[in-house]
Amino acid sequence: MTEPQVALVHGFGTSFEATWVGNGWAALLEDAGRTVIGVDLLGHGTAEKPADPDAYRNLEQRVLDVLPAEPVDGIGFSMGAQVLLWLAAHHPDRFGRLVVSGIGRNLFEPDVEWRPKMVEAVRTGVAATPELRYFAQLPESPDADRTALVAFLERPDRREFPPELLASVTLPVLVVIGGADLAGPADPLVDALPDASLVVLPGVDHFATPKNFSFIEAALDFIDAQPF
Repeated sequence: MTEPQVALVHGFGTSFEATWVGNGWAALLEDAGRTVIGVDLLGHGTAEKPADPDAYRNLEQRVLDVLPAEPVDGIGFSMGAQVLLWLAAHHPDRFGRLVVSGIGRNLFEPDVEWRPKMVEAVRTGVAATPELRYFAQLPESPDADRTALVAFLERPDRREFPPELLASVTLPVLVVIGGADLAGPADPLVDALPDASLVVLPGVDHFATPKNFSFIEAALDFIDAQPF
């Protein structure tokens, strides 16, 4: 039997190439005999980069459009994890297993003070804290566009994840969170999902998560894609 393809969805301000190719994920999955579906979210990487926030409505559809008709396994980080959760809730027949990372408490308790500061940091390239400086510098990547990333953040239909929506994600889900990730803890998310397990990466912050070997190992184990 052919193993499911694996869709890899990156976080805000990065790309398939930076997150999944650069950190070795794509090669490991291919070594395990899995076909990788690399997705660049609208406004990122090789995708179009509209300057109008309204162009980013229903951005999850772009991901759904590149998936095959048969179910895939999905691995997402941060914004990419949110996209996969949203799609799995609305199109459960398109997925087998999900690995979501870099999300947790933040889905239920969004920081209304933090977000405007993040938008301003991305817009200006100026920030006062290490966390904000990370986001301020993202548009300096070769394939990034500052105006498009601001428009992405200001899209008019940012998703919410009420308990009843998450309760509809009945497929197996692995939630991975860094112990030092400000998006955590992830226990509220795990509790809201019907079939979820949790891996905590001790001492790992949000930005170091995609390259953490323990994350890679746990994710590949979960979808039965160990290369060796």
